[in-house]
This record gives sequence, structure tokens and C-alpha cells, in this order.
Amino acid sequence: MILPSLAATAAAATAESGATVTRAVAATKEALGEMWMPRIYRERILRLRTRAHHLDMPGRVKNVEVQHTLLGVELKTGRRRVLCPDLATARYLAVFARAGCSDVAVPYDITQISRLADELESSWHRMLLLIEKAGAERSAVFSSRLRTLLLGEVRAEITEAGAGTIVPQFNQNTKQRGA
Repeated sequence: MILPSLAATAAAATAESGATVTRAVAATKEALGEMWMPRIYRERILRLRTRAHHLDMPGRVKNVEVQHTLLGVELKTGRRRVLCPDLATARYLAVFARAGCSDVAVPYDITQISRLADELESSWHRMLLLIEKAGAERSAVFSSRLRTLLLGEVRAEITEAGAGTIVPQFNQNTKQRGA
């Protein structure tokens, strides 16, 4: 008879813990506000002319690095390497690779990529700091669960927003000047 009461107590504690993590996820999203990564993606990136980019990632990637090689700048995700045209694009794609997003929109205007990469990296690191702060007085399991849930929401919202078109839209206005 003791075992069923312990099981009920454990189930109640798990349910309470789940509610606490859910509240922490909502609080973290609220604290990030305009710096929430999917919001930056929807409001600042998808409004630009973009092209779709697929990151061929083997499942969950723990190690994402930007490497400078003799061939140029490469983004290394796990054991795979992607050649990038410049450092800004590699930094931009690295943030999405860390979040686990495989299909993203890349701005066609290369002058915008560096600024957007800065914003996305700031958002990423601020989110990690808020996770660390929320889990400071709690267990490591709580922090891990909070991080997993937040990354899941980031992935889901970015996937829902879409990766844009494969080829950017161009203005097809070809008026001839009067001779």
C-alpha cells in the first residue's frame, strides 16, 4: 500500500515540475521580447528578399564551428562542412545550426547579413544566459529541460515561418528608355 502513495506523490511532483518548466519557458520568451530569435526571423529576415538554404545536418548537432581554411570560410556542423561565401553568412547560418534548424531563409542582400547575424547571436547568447539564470537555484535537470523546450519552440516557430523561396524574387520591370 505504501508504493501506490509514493507513485502518486512522484506523479504529482512531476506534474508540478512540468508546470514550473512551462512557466519558465513563458517567462524566458517574455524576457527576450523583441530579441526572441523566431521573432527576429519573422519580422526582420522574412520581410527582406531571401533565398532558401538547406543545412544538411545529421540529426542533433552538438558542435557547430566557423572555420577559416585555405578554401575560405566553412561552417562545420558535426562532421559535415559547408563552404560559405563569407564570414557573415557562416555566422548567420551557425546560429540556426546551433538551434537545430535545417531550412532557413538567407537574405539576398549581403550587406544585411552581418547586422542580422549580430542580432541573432545576441539573441542566442541572451537566451542561454536566461536559461542559466532560471536554473541557478534549481537542478541541472531543470536547466536541461528548459533548454530543450526553448530550442524546440525556436525550431518549431522558425519551421512554421518557412525558409522562403529557393530563388529570390526579382523585380522584372524591363522598361526601355525612350530613344
